[in-house]
Amino acid sequence: MSTIPTDSPQIRKKITSRSLRLKKERGEPISMLTAYDYPTALAIDQAEIDSILVGDSLGMVVLGYENTLPVTMEDMLHHCRAAARGATFALLVGDMPFMSYQADVADAVRNAGRFLQEAGMDAVKLEGGRERVDAIRAIVGAGIPVMGHLGLTPQSVNQFGGFRAQGQTTFAAKQLLEDAHLLQEAGCFSMVLESVPVRLAELVSQRLEIPTIGIGAGVGCDGQVLVTHDLLGLFDRFTPRFVKRYASLHEEMNKAFSAYKTEIIEKSFPAAEHTFTMKDDQWDALLQDIGGQS
Repeated sequence: MSTIPTDSPQIRKKITSRSLRLKKERGEPISMLTAYDYPTALAIDQAEIDSILVGDSLGMVVLGYENTLPVTMEDMLHHCRAAARGATFALLVGDMPFMSYQADVADAVRNAGRFLQEAGMDAVKLEGGRERVDAIRAIVGAGIPVMGHLGLTPQSVNQFGGFRAQGQTTFAAKQLLEDAHLLQEAGCFSMVLESVPVRLAELVSQRLEIPTIGIGAGVGCDGQVLVTHDLLGLFDRFTPRFVKRYASLHEEMNKAFSAYKTEIIEKSFPAAEHTFTMKDDQWDALLQDIGGQS
């Protein structure tokens, strides 16, 4: 009888919403990054990141808007489809854009379903606390996993008066903790905590059975997420306080583009190795046929 060698590589499995819950129970940190296209999703998946969020942050870092509010369902579905083609193992979460779930519960369910049916996502994410409980309960009831999002919710930027940290007063902190419990009870399998005090995020994480994913919320969360363009230094308009840059690709791109322009001006590009040739007899025949000279 054959046996599997003890040193054989472990077979990699698809990450699911249950996988994240089990990681929290085992005390294993959860990793998450954003992706909006095929090559980025492929690279993130190859790095064995647990989850990919196709975030509405694409409105700012890809489409050039001032905030996330102009992003449409069609924008999100387009980018979700591209990312889904690049990722095999990561849990794929599609970000529901502004006004795709706020106005009507039935619309929220239909739009959430499109992320799974049309765009290859495994789950959806939506922002807000107690005011979103009915929508979350209905979406979960339709068999669609939901990730919540509390703290700084970018779709409420005008209500907040800018991108500001949340939960910094006793009242606000208590309300956020209550909202977290309400989202868990409504059926969320996890939630993002964005720009909230470290001690509050850790308390919420300890009190909940579902995992928390922090962004600007400290190491007390069950996992971390960053916008990939921030991590790579590709988005140069501003850098949030909670971002750590692991590369400076915007600067490298500028260097590459400048070098390209210089070589064009100097006519050092394209060189011989970048071109194609034609046999002499074929060239001579062409010139003879058109009456040209070699």
